Amino acid sequence: MKKLIAGIGFLCWGAGWAGCSSQPAEEPMEAVVERGLERAARQSLQMAKELEDQEGKLPKSINDGKLETSGYSWWCSGFFPGELWYLYEATSDPELKAYAEQFTERLEPVKDITYSHDVGFMLNCSYGNGWRLTHNEAYRDVMLQGARSLATRYNERVGLIRSWDFNRDKWQYPVIIDNMMNLEFLIWASREGNEPRYFNMAVSHADKTMENHFRPDYSCYHVVSYDTLTAVPHVKQTHQGYADSSAWARGQAWALYGYTMMYRDTQREAYLRQACQVARYLMGHPRMPEDKVPYWDFDDPKIPDVPRDASAAAIMASALIDLSQLTDKEFGQQCLDFAEHQLRSLTSPAYLAEPGTNCHFVLMHCTGHLPGNSEVDVPLSYADYYYVEALLRWKKLKAVDK
Repeated sequence: MKKLIAGIGFLCWGAGWAGCSSQPAEEPMEAVVERGLERAARQSLQMAKELEDQEGKLPKSINDGKLETSGYSWWCSGFFPGELWYLYEATSDPELKAYAEQFTERLEPVKDITYSHDVGFMLNCSYGNGWRLTHNEAYRDVMLQGARSLATRYNERVGLIRSWDFNRDKWQYPVIIDNMMNLEFLIWASREGNEPRYFNMAVSHADKTMENHFRPDYSCYHVVSYDTLTAVPHVKQTHQGYADSSAWARGQAWALYGYTMMYRDTQREAYLRQACQVARYLMGHPRMPEDKVPYWDFDDPKIPDVPRDASAAAIMASALIDLSQLTDKEFGQQCLDFAEHQLRSLTSPAYLAEPGTNCHFVLMHCTGHLPGNSEVDVPLSYADYYYVEALLRWKKLKAVDK
């Protein structure tokens, strides 16, 4: 796998690729995007058919060559239903809609979860996309109850949403960079449910994360734990990255996506500046591979002989397409060009699974938690979700430009 990816610029991949030159022929991005969406729809339908009679099951990854599933309580549970909604949006296929409804309903109990900060991931990706496309009032009700549950994890003194409840001997009040992704859900609930306090929670969380999570070069820590009395950080560490001071690739992608989204939803200039600085850090990183699919951690000393993380590339691409429309024209074009390069790579045989393979996941070569020897060089449900989201964002953007 590593040799294949390392040589990505020197392969002959058939249709749309000419000779064995160091650069691929410029296959139109429209064709790249349509191929990616078509493949994702085929794989996802097969996944849905395999799981439709397995009550409550949702795809998670591959373990020992076999499909690994979860129930509704796993933090990734909302991604497959959300992917189905996106694919229905892209294709208008009623079969995809029926499966999107079926798998979304499996997450209904999430609305009462108060032990996890990931309720935003779980409900916004599934019920949120369902609500956006159908305006089913039952979806709205589930989401608003879910927002009430998520809000219980906010501490007024600290001014942030608590991430995890474990490792209490090490962390008093841990907040992970991933938690930025749950703020979109709170902002939606604030507006839809007329609850200004949710908006204020989201802004406070984003402000304090911006103040305490980032280093001078705009890379970020994974975990920052706060003293519950002083609300001041007492430790800055990693849990899934190479080292406390390293740049864990997916964490950087969460930061980019989170601040891009926060600017879009609040129009606060500080968030746009932050998103642009994180984008510059990532796009200009000297250890960003030629194909723009990051190594799992930018500071692993064994680079290039380390796993890639296609999920980080998918999240980055989706965020950069969004950011390209929010910043100045010149930098916006740089963001869009970078995202297009990532989507070309992800839609190549190096990362895009052949139909009927990969246990019906769409992308290959993701890394979940390498230090824990968990989900290394496997597909991940959130990689597929953000890949499809990025393809759809690109397609919508170009439709507007015509």
